[in-house]
Amino acid sequence: MVVQSTDFRRRPPQINLVLGFPLVKSTMDIVVVVVLQVVIVVIKVVVVVVEVVVVVVVVVVVVVVVVVVVVVIVVEVVVVEVVVVVVIVVVDVLTVVVVVVVVVVVLVVVVVVVVVVVVVKVVVCFCCHYTIFLIF
Repeated sequence: MVVQSTDFRRRPPQINLVLGFPLVKSTMDIVVVVVLQVVIVVIKVVVVVVEVVVVVVVVVVVVVVVVVVVVVIVVEVVVVEVVVVVVIVVVDVLTVVVVVVVVVVVLVVVVVVVVVVVVVKVVVCFCCHYTIFLIF
């Protein structure tokens, strides 16, 4: 017959997996992990919403540019029949300038937004991993 020891002081603490993280069984540990997981999910949702807004803004700007170009071309065709060649040249130059300026502005906005989104993602990932390492 084998005698079992009743000395529990030498046992390691009971480990439990909560949301994928090994924890000592404690209500406070569970609450902290759940709160951190909720914060991480909220941050990820905010980042996705920002990315969707950026895509929508870029699409709207591109549509506006196309509409402006079409309107200018239509106006130019009407002007060709009515106005002298000098006015046509001025309209062409202004059209090119407007299109170039709009395209440059759109590209700058897209680059800035992409950089901001990448920086936010890097900071969020670093903060989340750093916080989890601090707890455990």
